[in-house]
Amino acid sequence: MKKGFDNEKYTRLQSEKIRERISQFDKLYLEFGGKLFDDYHASRVLPGFEPDSKLKMLLTLADQAEIVIVISAKDIEKNKIRGDLGITYDKDVLRLRSVYMDLGLYVGSVVITQYDGQKAADQFKAKLEKAGVPVYIHYVIDGYPNQVSHIVSDEGYGKNDYIRTCRPLVIVTAPGPGSGKMATCLSQLYHENKRGIKAGYAKFETFPIWNLPLKHPVNLAYEAATADLNDINMIDPFHLEAYGKTAVNYNRDIEIFPVLTAIFEGIYGECPYASPTDMDVNMAGFCLEDDEVCREASRQEIIYRYYQALNNFAEGKGSESEIYKIEVLMKQEKLTKESRPVVPAALRLAEKTEAPAAALLLEDGRMITGKTSDLLGASAALLLNAVKALGNIDHDIHLIAPEAIQPIQHLKTDYLGNKNPRLHTNEVLIALSACAATDPTAMHALRQLPKLKGCHSHVSVALSEVDIKTFMQLGIHYTCEPSRENMYL
Repeated sequence: MKKGFDNEKYTRLQSEKIRERISQFDKLYLEFGGKLFDDYHASRVLPGFEPDSKLKMLLTLADQAEIVIVISAKDIEKNKIRGDLGITYDKDVLRLRSVYMDLGLYVGSVVITQYDGQKAADQFKAKLEKAGVPVYIHYVIDGYPNQVSHIVSDEGYGKNDYIRTCRPLVIVTAPGPGSGKMATCLSQLYHENKRGIKAGYAKFETFPIWNLPLKHPVNLAYEAATADLNDINMIDPFHLEAYGKTAVNYNRDIEIFPVLTAIFEGIYGECPYASPTDMDVNMAGFCLEDDEVCREASRQEIIYRYYQALNNFAEGKGSESEIYKIEVLMKQEKLTKESRPVVPAALRLAEKTEAPAAALLLEDGRMITGKTSDLLGASAALLLNAVKALGNIDHDIHLIAPEAIQPIQHLKTDYLGNKNPRLHTNEVLIALSACAATDPTAMHALRQLPKLKGCHSHVSVALSEVDIKTFMQLGIHYTCEPSRENMYL
């Protein structure tokens, strides 16, 4: 795949920008928007951006930084799921903490925000404290965010626990949006100021990219990704007025800026920023090396998000408004579903065979397809065909002998009670691994699996949970039709 983003330049410029902002304060609270690692959205729309780029950048600041992980009590109570990983936010807090610590980063504490007596939050707090993790509570503040005089008082921010931090850079991150990162930072500014510490606040939001055009596909892809939040990209009017220059931000930051200005004035006596764009330290917009590559990748992301919205709605987890919003974005870029090359490839095969089918686009441009058979589901057949193509193995060679598959089918239907005898993706990979113990060709095919990471695929019916998990583990960017008809054929 063509590269459109200079990741090395990004790591260097971004760390320099953050160091510059740290130097202005005794302590800097940096709100990390989006994902600190596993940022697959960024890697899809900015080819060349590594999913863990921000984490690698942060490692260059490890000696100065500590991490505070924020989670909302409301999200704990309703078992909110992180869609890309399929785990609840509270479990992701534990995962994030473990990953950061394994990398040598200092995780100071966990903050439970928007607390209002939720029992699930109490249980999570007790679990963390039993493991020796410092936990702080931030409460629901009456009149937030508009009643500034109450918010910036001992009955507002003053009621929150003071988070004890010890390093000049405090990274405030969370499992997902709406967790209360900004409120946590502002509460800390209030407490630090009362203690005579000159603390500052900055945001690190990769998207929208402030110095790209408003309707640039990279920024439109961000709108598609946040259709459930109804985020809208806008020209920052405060930045335009202050500097006479256009900058892109999103509606929530622009709408809340007058309130933030008042809060800053309540804490410091003045606001240190002239615009919401001033608060950000994002340098990604300076690192695009092939604009057209990023534009096309972002157009593909919009379609990818459209299929996600369709499937979420079919499962009762989304809304029609999300679908309509992304359809408008597709029309702006003159896109259809068929603009995603794997879609027509899968649908044509499904129509021809009158059964579920799948397609995958390899990095070298070859289109691989898989059809339903008596032995394999379409997705399982797709994986076998893909590793054959990558390993230059003749298509007619059986990597797994049919007589080896039949006992597995017998186990599934006769002993485990499954109605579908065909092998799923995980089962076919286990069978391939078993064959690889004695068959060099199967071993060669198995070694091709890492090359599937980053490839795009489409399936003509809704994917099973098992196949979704396997595709995610392999790093395949999958889409599928929302129809569940014949999905178990």
